Amino acid sequence: MNRENKRKQYEKGYYKNHACNDTFTCKVCGRQVLPMGAGSDHRNHCPNCLSSLHVDNEPGDRECDCGGIMEPISVWVRKNGEWAIIHRCRRCGHLSSNRVAADDNPMKLMSIAMKPLAQPPFPLERIEEMTALMGGDGTLPQN
Repeated sequence: MNRENKRKQYEKGYYKNHACNDTFTCKVCGRQVLPMGAGSDHRNHCPNCLSSLHVDNEPGDRECDCGGIMEPISVWVRKNGEWAIIHRCRRCGHLSSNRVAADDNPMKLMSIAMKPLAQPPFPLERIEEMTALMGGDGTLPQN
């Protein structure tokens, strides 16, 4: 590819309207990430560890100078039922949401989704006591 074509390919906002066909190596787990298999034209995180890089201010603009590692911290469900990953930049703290790709690691997704339930902000042993303090008797109704 000559220099003129390469420069033209990466003009400002190019990735907003064009598929990303670049193969890359994940900076976190070292896995080779291929563009196919994501289920969309825009691969933006590693399907193995779900990490990404902070390269965009707006999706596809590639204008962010931070370059920090975006770690997956949570998942959420959009109105249409589609899952998305919440990423937080380790360097600057920026939060972003990225849709789940078709080939994402299901065990990693589920471990992120279950983390709040596995590590509640109170001791599980005291749930009956806490329920009673809230006005309940701490027991489940019998049908």
